[in-house]
Formats: sequence, C-alpha cells, structure tokens
Amino acid sequence: MDREDQRRYFVVGSVFMEIVTPLFRQKLVNDYTNKGLRSIHDFINSQTVIHILFHLRHRNSHCCQDQVHCYNSPALPVNYSQWDLLYTENPGPGPGPHNCHCKFTANQINLDDLDITLASLILLNCCNLGLQEENVVRKLRHYKNDYLSHNTKGQITETEYNTLWTDIESFILQLDPSKGDDLIRIEQRPLDQPLCDKYLTCLLDLYKKLDEMDTKLDHQTELLQEIHDVLGNQTTKNTSLFIRGLSSLLKLFRSKQQDNLLPAQPKLGQSLFTLYHHTDLTSKVGNDSIVSDIVMMDGGRLVMCVPDQNRLLICNTDGSQVDSIPVQGMPWHVTAVNNSTVAVTLLYSTGIEMYDIHNKLKLKSISPPGMWCWGSGITTINNKLVVGGNNRLQIVDHQTGEVVQTIQTNCDSYRLHCSDDRIFYTDYKNKLYWLSYTDDRHHTLTLPSGPRSMTTLQDGSLYVVCEDKSVQHVSSDGKQYKQVKTLQLNSLCDGIQYNLTQRKLVIKHNNHVTVYSEI
Repeated sequence: MDREDQRRYFVVGSVFMEIVTPLFRQKLVNDYTNKGLRSIHDFINSQTVIHILFHLRHRNSHCCQDQVHCYNSPALPVNYSQWDLLYTENPGPGPGPHNCHCKFTANQINLDDLDITLASLILLNCCNLGLQEENVVRKLRHYKNDYLSHNTKGQITETEYNTLWTDIESFILQLDPSKGDDLIRIEQRPLDQPLCDKYLTCLLDLYKKLDEMDTKLDHQTELLQEIHDVLGNQTTKNTSLFIRGLSSLLKLFRSKQQDNLLPAQPKLGQSLFTLYHHTDLTSKVGNDSIVSDIVMMDGGRLVMCVPDQNRLLICNTDGSQVDSIPVQGMPWHVTAVNNSTVAVTLLYSTGIEMYDIHNKLKLKSISPPGMWCWGSGITTINNKLVVGGNNRLQIVDHQTGEVVQTIQTNCDSYRLHCSDDRIFYTDYKNKLYWLSYTDDRHHTLTLPSGPRSMTTLQDGSLYVVCEDKSVQHVSSDGKQYKQVKTLQLNSLCDGIQYNLTQRKLVIKHNNHVTVYSEI
C-alpha cells in the first residue's frame, strides 16, 4: 500500500470527521435554536420533523393529523438503523388511519449521535438553509460518498487529491470562513495509523448492509462472506487494513442492545485508553508557574491557562508548535466554544474573555452579573456558556452577554462540566453533583475523596479525578463507580478531558500533560 496515498485519504477523512461533521451539527443547533427549541431532542420530537422523516422511511402511509403534507418519497434515505436511533414506536391503535407518524416519539439522543450522513439528511430536509448553504451541504455529502464511503482501499491518489482538495476547501470556507487554519493544519498532519483505521471504519458505507444482516450476527462466517461480497476482492489487496476495519465493525455491531445499534457500556474501571504522548511543560512555563486548566479543541490543539504569566498557552498534542495569547488578567478556567474560539474565566474577576486561538485575537469581554469572582469554572451547553455564582449556575448567551437562565444550587461550584443535557459541578467536599438541564432534576454521588475535574466518555459514563490522585469511572446513570487503576496518577491532577472528535483523553497534572488514545 502506498503510504502517501493512505495519508491523503486520512487527511480528507479527517476534514470530514473533524470539520464537516461538527459544522453540520452546529448548523442544526443554529436552526433549532432560532425556532425557540432548547435541544436536538426537542427538535426531532417536533411533529413537523417527525412527519418529514417518517415519510423518508415509510411509503404509502397517510397520517391522521396532517394528510395534506403526506407524500411518497421515490427513495427512502432514512435507513432502519437511523430511524431506530431517532424514534421509538408507542403502544397504540393498530393498523389503519393511525399507522402514521403520531405513533412515534423521539429518543433521548445527543448531537454526537448524528454522523455526517444523518446530520446532512436532517439539514437538507428539516431545516431552513439558504440556497448557497443547501448547495454546499449537498456537495459535501456527495463528495463524502464518492471519495470516502465507497473507498474500500483507504487511499486517494495524488491526481485525484489535487482537484478534490481545492473543491472541499472552497465548500467548507463557504460554510465557515474561519476554518482556513484548521484546513491548513489537517492538510499538513502526518499519518496516524490507529486514527486512520477508526475513520475508515466510520466512513465506509457498510452500515446499511450490516443492518440488513443483523439477524445473522451470531453466524460470523456468513457475515464475513457477505461483507466480503460487498467489498469485492479488496480484502486480498489490503488484508491488514481490511481486517482492522472489519474487526472494529464487528465489535460495534455485536454490541447491539435490544433494538438499537449502540455500543455496550464498558465495565466500570476497565482500561479504555493507551498512552499517546507525554509533555513536560516546565521548559515552556518555568519552574515557578502553573497551568491551571486545559482544553483539547476538536482540531487537536491544546489550550492551557497560565495565570501568573497572564497568557494562554497553545500547542499540538505532542507539545510542538507552541504559541501563546496575552490575557489582561489571570486566566483560570477555559472551555471551547467552537473549534477556533475559547472562553476563559479570570481569577479575582467576574468577567469572561473570549479569544480566537487561530488569529490570537481577543474577541470580546462579558461580565454576567452575580458571577463568582474566584476563578469560576466554565463549560458550554446548547451553544451557551455555563459559569458559577454564589449557590447558583448561570447560563450565558455569549453572543449577547445576557444571563438567559439562573439555576439555584446548594453549594458554590468549583469545577463545571456539561454533557448532553446534564450539568456536572463540584464543591470542596466528596460529592459530585449534577442536574438535568431539561427537567431541572438534581442528583448527588458521594466519592472516596473530593472530585477535582471530570469528563464524559463516548458512552455517557464519566471519568472523575479525585484529590486522592485516583480516577473514578462513574456509570452513565451516576449510581455506581469504580477506580481506573491503569490511570493511577503520581501527582495531584486538576484537569481531565475526553475529546470525542479526536477520540483522545488529556490529563493535566502540575505542569505535565499526558494524552491517551482510545483503545
């Protein structure tokens, strides 16, 4: 296999996984937010959207509530697994006039559950796009199919790449002109074989075929033969790559639970990550300075707060290409707003500073009334900022600076983290708190020692770093936990984050940063 051809495939696949997919998801957020909806669940649960997607999955159906807008689609672009991911049929009347979209309600899904195919399908059919935006989304969808989804070789030749890259770059910049630096970085990245294999698995258009064969999952020989028929003789030409990708696919689809193609939750405490890179930042910040917080951007860059030097430190996951942004104040906590923008809280200040990490520019300052001045934690939910106040959390619209919601808590929040509709926070005791943003229900879990930082993994479970230097693996329902012995720390850690796009875990302890790749 030509390694450079494979690297070109990896570059293009990275663009679609790390730039295009998040862009499509953000377009969805913008659309449902403009319609006054709070979450992706509220959006797909609206009758209009259910009705549209219902007819993209079902033929010859007449809906009892809205027959005027019923139609028969010449194709059924919503496949079985996509429909089952989005909706559940409720018990109700049998066949007849009620065999329609009124029988379905939306599942509790997250934006991250929508891959590029499903996100683009919903954008094109259920959202208000301008003519240019719609055209670009369609073209990117077609390019993904032409060059990635049907590309079983996992390679792109130089001749094909030269024209392909120009088009993709043009399409993306039409959707978001700020993505230029991201494109440059990705185009120059070296081949990361494990990540390339993962992207190949995600991008190959085998899901429909595998879904049709889900009744055969207990018969591996038959399944292998059918996939071999789909891929043709590429299995002999690219044996190693095929086996790695196929192995991942089998693991994914054999973990099917009930009616949904969802990965089973790993056992609490088991090893999920392997060491990727360790960086000692002492030479970058000095012996007497500290790094107070860290965030990994979707493009892979690390952004860190260095409070006593009044700056943000920026570097790659391997510690290279170090740069910094001066800050007027002491940056204490940081969160990613999008792939080019971070929001920072300052020690001894009630303000939020927002920075463009690519152009190294300060974008704006926000001063929410009542915000905690002792270096409040900060995170994001539904494209809004979340900061702490005295016995409360505040949801802040970073575009207007308005506090759009205040949530009372029974403690001052030291660390904050959001996942889906859950807001997690800690105080200085042994308790992890969280609340459901949609129904305002509060929960508490007592841990062996005080939680200092937490992050959500792909399956909804959490890693929580505690003051006793342990990492506790908390179940997605928040009721159980078990120590992750493979991540036992030698020094006190006060920063941990999992990045779904990169499939990497970053842990900061003192001035050392360790990055792990997902197994």
